[in-house]
Amino acid sequence: MILSMTGFGSATAECLNKKFTVEIKSLNSKQLDLTLRLPQGYRQAEAEVRALVAPRLERGKSELSAFVETTSGEAAARLNIEAMADYRRQILDASAKLGIPEPTDWYSVLLRMPDVIKADTPSEAAEPEKEALLACVKKAVEGLMEHRAAEGRRLDEFFRLRISRISDLLAEVPRYETERITKIRSRITDSLSSIPKVEYDKGRLEQEMIFYIEKLDINEEKQRLAQHLRYFLETLDAAPGQGKKLGFIAQEMGREINTLGSKSNQADMQILVVKMKDELEQIKEQVLNVM
Repeated sequence: MILSMTGFGSATAECLNKKFTVEIKSLNSKQLDLTLRLPQGYRQAEAEVRALVAPRLERGKSELSAFVETTSGEAAARLNIEAMADYRRQILDASAKLGIPEPTDWYSVLLRMPDVIKADTPSEAAEPEKEALLACVKKAVEGLMEHRAAEGRRLDEFFRLRISRISDLLAEVPRYETERITKIRSRITDSLSSIPKVEYDKGRLEQEMIFYIEKLDINEEKQRLAQHLRYFLETLDAAPGQGKKLGFIAQEMGREINTLGSKSNQADMQILVVKMKDELEQIKEQVLNVM
């Protein structure tokens, strides 16, 4: 079963007086591009978080954000009253010496000063808190993988429908082959007969016509396209991680469809080719999301 690279997962956990929230989202990318956003005091666990997440994600542009808040009711940050008082004295001195008015809104001025707000974030998290964060990360990743699996099932249905439509269109091609050869032969003979006083060897003409028609033969292209369609379905049933292979198969399908179009020389057959290309383009667009 295939997996999508697109997904989202979130989880929460509590430890001591802290509540952890982890969110992780992923989009398609050729390689794994993982960005971590951890709270101050928990960044020493970045290597462990990355080692936990990377093997599960494998590919995709992913972003993991972790948040922590206190549950004890105490403020997570405090005002540095001493620093505010010192800033106020300096501002009053500057006002007197420079002859400029004092601020009318002291709070807005003082709160913008450096070190006025002191965060109660520890320089290093306690071991139980770190373990709780890692467990929360693991749970969020599992949620993302479930989302990827659900998206993978949707993509699987999408691909099978498009492959079935291309197969049906390919099955219609033989309806126009006999007419196509007849028209090619008639067009050549009619062109020759329209030229006045031209003489030609009918045996040689027949040989050249056979050679020309053989060059326009599309049996090999039909067989190869049918084989690629079957291989695409077989790959869908294989183990996850087949996104690149599916992309390569889609490219080979495109080559055969393009050759069918260039050799068709028949309006109805070219319409079938255009419809095949439309279905294939939808496959190519969505296969970029497959792991």
